Amino acid sequence: MVSLEDIKDSRLIETFICKGNEHLGAIGFTDHGKVHVGLVSNLCRSILLKLGYDARTAELAGIAGYMHDLGNVINRNEHSRSGALMAMEILRRMEMKPDEISIIVAAIGNHDEGSGHPVNVVSAALILADKSHVHRNRVRNTDVATFDIHDRVNYAVEKSVLNVGGLEKLISMDLTIDTSICPVMEYFEIFLSRMLLCRRAANFLGCEFALLINGVKLL
Repeated sequence: MVSLEDIKDSRLIETFICKGNEHLGAIGFTDHGKVHVGLVSNLCRSILLKLGYDARTAELAGIAGYMHDLGNVINRNEHSRSGALMAMEILRRMEMKPDEISIIVAAIGNHDEGSGHPVNVVSAALILADKSHVHRNRVRNTDVATFDIHDRVNYAVEKSVLNVGGLEKLISMDLTIDTSICPVMEYFEIFLSRMLLCRRAANFLGCEFALLINGVKLL
């Protein structure tokens, strides 16, 4: 049985993650390296465990979280689909069961807000985990004067927490934003489609979704 540790120990997967992150850095994108995929992986597992799903399903979510950005090594455009195909072949060679591969590649192929949908519980957890990782430490541009709106929005976020209440059936994203750097409206301008996808993902898991910015509920 392929484990999350097997995935983390793969030199091939590690190289694709690191090189994909280098490629994004060359075109000015925020960090998508090992810290990002590690955090997303852990949060994917945590979401499903808190909602009462079994350990293996949660581990599949962790694997999907760790592998979700593999496609960046090819191109940022359509990276979710190319990454799903890459993951399919890697996991097949690792002799993972076909039904488990299907769950993971569906999650990877549906995590992007441009074309993604929560199609299974693993994909729903991945959407929520990935979209909640917004923070200033992901911004690689050190020249504040040259920030574009994406840099500014991410840099303005001082704290981002995804709270999962299993009993309350509520998943809330709680952000602390420095509004002197980025007005709340700019956050919505960039991330509204992501937040709507998060709401659909939470609903798929049988939960309500809430967005709080500086203590105020906005969604």
